Amino acid sequence: MALVNAGYVVLDCAEPERLAEFYKGLLGAEETEATANRIEILGPRGFRMAFRRDANAVPPSWPRPENSLQAHLDFVVEDLDDAERAVVGLGGRPLEAKDHAGPHEERGFSDPAGHSFTLRHGIAPTAPKQG
Repeated sequence: MALVNAGYVVLDCAEPERLAEFYKGLLGAEETEATANRIEILGPRGFRMAFRRDANAVPPSWPRPENSLQAHLDFVVEDLDDAERAVVGLGGRPLEAKDHAGPHEERGFSDPAGHSFTLRHGIAPTAPKQG
């Protein structure tokens, strides 16, 4: 018997309503629960996200080299150009990030609250092993 019944990727932000709309549009997700300080969504294949209100939230600063990236989201897409147009149309913005060489192209973006994510064509990880 599993100890955990479900898991969520939770993003802290000043405006959870705005961020939930962005990710609902990006993922084709539906809102499953909302309170004054948290909104939960459910995407295809059971992918769950939540957005928690934090009035003091500060956007991450990646890809600036003086700050390390602690976490980001990866989304696999069929067509990078179409996906990029959709992301920008939803309020996301491209990030200036280093090109990743190899057979699996990827592009970096930030959501309206500044959280970074990657759109990737292909399943295999593209970053070289570090450390």
